[in-house]
Amino acid sequence: MTAIKHALQRDIFTPNDERLLSIVNVCKAGKKKRNCFLCATVTTERPVQVNVVKVKKSDKGDFYKRQTAWALRDLAVVDAKDAVKESPEFDLHFDKVYKWVASSAVEKNTFISCIWKLNQRYLRKKIDFINVSSQLLEESVPSGENQSVAGGDEEAVDEYQELNAREEQDIEIMMEGCEYAISNAEAFAERLSRELQVLDGANIQSIMASEKQVNILMKLLDEALKEVDQIELKLSSYEEMLQSVKEQMDQISESNHLIHLSNTNNVKLLSEIEFLVNHMDLAKGHIKALQEGDLTSSRGIEACTNAADALLQCMNVALRPGHDMLQAVKQQQQRFSDLREQFARRLASHLNSVFVQQGHDQSSTLVQHSVELTLPNHHPFHRDLLRYAKLMEWLKNTDYAKYEGLTKNYMDYLSRLYEREIKDFFEVAKIKMTGTTREGKKFATLPRKESAVKQETESLHGSSGKLTGSTSSLNKLSVQSSGNRRSQSSSLLDMGNMSASDLDVADRTKFDKIFEQVLSELEPLCLAEQDFISKFFKLQQHQSTSGTATSEAEDTDGGTSSRSHTPGVPQPVSSEKDMIRQMMTKIFRCIEPELNNLIALGDKIDSFNSLYMLVKMSHHVWTAQNVDPASFLSTTLGNVLVTVKRNFDKCISNQMKQMDEVKISKKSKVGILPFVAEFEEFAALAESIFKSAERRGDLDKAYIKLIRAVFVSVEKVANESQKTPRDVVMMENFHHIFATLSRLKISCLEAEKKEAKQKYTDHLQSYVIYSLGQPLEKLNHFFEGVEARVAQGVREEEVSYQLAFNKQELRKVIKEYPGKEVKKGLDNLYKKVDKHLCEEENLLQVVWHSMQDEFIRQYKHFEGLIARCYPGSGITMEFTIQDILDYCSSIAQSH
Repeated sequence: MTAIKHALQRDIFTPNDERLLSIVNVCKAGKKKRNCFLCATVTTERPVQVNVVKVKKSDKGDFYKRQTAWALRDLAVVDAKDAVKESPEFDLHFDKVYKWVASSAVEKNTFISCIWKLNQRYLRKKIDFINVSSQLLEESVPSGENQSVAGGDEEAVDEYQELNAREEQDIEIMMEGCEYAISNAEAFAERLSRELQVLDGANIQSIMASEKQVNILMKLLDEALKEVDQIELKLSSYEEMLQSVKEQMDQISESNHLIHLSNTNNVKLLSEIEFLVNHMDLAKGHIKALQEGDLTSSRGIEACTNAADALLQCMNVALRPGHDMLQAVKQQQQRFSDLREQFARRLASHLNSVFVQQGHDQSSTLVQHSVELTLPNHHPFHRDLLRYAKLMEWLKNTDYAKYEGLTKNYMDYLSRLYEREIKDFFEVAKIKMTGTTREGKKFATLPRKESAVKQETESLHGSSGKLTGSTSSLNKLSVQSSGNRRSQSSSLLDMGNMSASDLDVADRTKFDKIFEQVLSELEPLCLAEQDFISKFFKLQQHQSTSGTATSEAEDTDGGTSSRSHTPGVPQPVSSEKDMIRQMMTKIFRCIEPELNNLIALGDKIDSFNSLYMLVKMSHHVWTAQNVDPASFLSTTLGNVLVTVKRNFDKCISNQMKQMDEVKISKKSKVGILPFVAEFEEFAALAESIFKSAERRGDLDKAYIKLIRAVFVSVEKVANESQKTPRDVVMMENFHHIFATLSRLKISCLEAEKKEAKQKYTDHLQSYVIYSLGQPLEKLNHFFEGVEARVAQGVREEEVSYQLAFNKQELRKVIKEYPGKEVKKGLDNLYKKVDKHLCEEENLLQVVWHSMQDEFIRQYKHFEGLIARCYPGSGITMEFTIQDILDYCSSIAQSH
């Protein structure tokens, strides 16, 4: 085994820089015995890698080859099978379990012992050993930290003392210098021993030769020590001399320190006195301005503003620690507080007087604006008050309670003023909407309930009743049917000099201009007031929208919820924007109700006015939101826009409802249905109004609802029609719808336009075919019979042999329709079609041309049947296609 181990080391492991530590001859358990060797090896280079290598003897020679290698760190379990009984079997658990049978139990134990030692040294006891004799493991356990082996196992430990690369190189050089280093190891060892003795002797001689030099060195060291002692004596004397100097310097330093401390204290005291004098001394001129300054002139206001700023700076001085304990400082602070309180009262009283005076002055100008549709200009009032803006900021920072009181007083005075102005303004707008006659003015000044009754009795002109519910009273006293509304509006309009359509356009245009004028007057008024409030009361108007959601939640139904805050403490920026909205809401609390009343009036006059209002209001809301989405104007107009949108939806719903309720006369022909004509009027009006509107989507949705309702109602009326054929009702009305949609080019109704065209074409064809079956009735029945026989299987050329369809019967039927009879039948058909069709749509020639084409098609069909079923008979119709064309042309011209 030793020779094999040496051969394996030389041939396999030395070329790979590995050292073989243990070997065992094994074969796989349960299989045919094919011996191989398991080798435990370590690498010679660091870091050390420990492997288990399977080596197999070649079948063709005596050399060995490396077959498989496993890293020892991958070994999980070593199973010796039996810890008591000697057994050559054992298992190694790598990625899978390998079962081996050793050539002897001794070799197995030796190999497992080596694996145990390698595990202890390199893997820190990572591998589990099971079914291994404890005695075997105890013999291999190192004792203590020094890894010494008990019981004569030193050789095993020495076996694992690694040589470094330098040592291995030296040994190789020595072995190469001796020829018998391998063949005669004992002689090589004796040689090495002799050389070692020679080297030891040489070392001893070298040490003995250097004794003299050592003695010289010791003598020099003794002399150096004596010199050191002398230097230490000199240093001690110097130190005693310096000690006395140090004491004198300490005394001088202490005296200088006291002098410096005194100077420092004097400088600091002077600095504190200068600080207090410079920062807490208010000029006499400022004191006089605060006590007696003129708050009416620009110069006096400027002097008071400068004095107030100086007072604020004195009061806001950051006092240093201990200043507040000085009696003079306390007295000065009390004086400043008295001045502040006195000036704050004087300023608040003066501004309250200005608010009241300006309110009276402004109300005196209302008379001149009562006739014109304009609102008074508040710019002079704002300009005068803005002179006090800096003083308001001072009051806000110094006495928030008085600032808040001024704010409430301003809102109270201005809200009453604006309420009078706005109500008068809206009364003028209502008068202009209802007419400028004396009766109209009287109606506008009547109480609300009486004015509603007055309007109901007088039936204001412009309410044409286009299926919009526009003839209903202002307070909805009654709702009349569409037929009654049409008759009433017609009788009223006949009394005037203008036509109905002209009067509608004039009234609606007038309403549109008035409504736009109302919005155009309100918008700059609100924006100017909001800008003034922001500047005068020093409120942050433009900011991030962090407080928008909160403020919107607090403003409900135009009211303002109260916000609790600490008196005398300015509000943060987020609540300042809320404060602007609250002030605007209180000052202009009447705008939204008045706008809603005006919108209700316009809707009662003519519900089509909701289209104008929707476009105008949408534009103004869009403009206001671009400026400030959370402003009072934007919020108020947005709320009113919701009302306008509801009225618009209600207008659409009323039209659809009246379509469902429409009734037709049973004695006269239907013609173009009223709601079809009214849809045309609505669409034309809407397109002119919404040409460049922002809310086009609302109109498109209304179009879809209305056109579907029109389609359904047309079919419903056509099915109920008794005087006019169903196909005629469908054909005429869908032709009218198609013509309307083609003319207006409404993009969202392209599908409905195609559907209307298809329905018109289908019912035109159906009506033509149904009507043409009557002029040549017997001929139609004859050829229908011929076609039936052919369909039953009779050959076409044999049809003439059928008794009922022979040539004599054919000639007999043809003789009944000479040219004169055909022309007479066509003339009767023309008259009948003329009775069915209405003059409004002018479809008579279109239908007659279609009938002519259909008649010619039937004629060609009959001739084809005669040629196929009666070949060579020479039978022909008694009139030609040219005759048909002449007959149709002559009939059309004669009528």
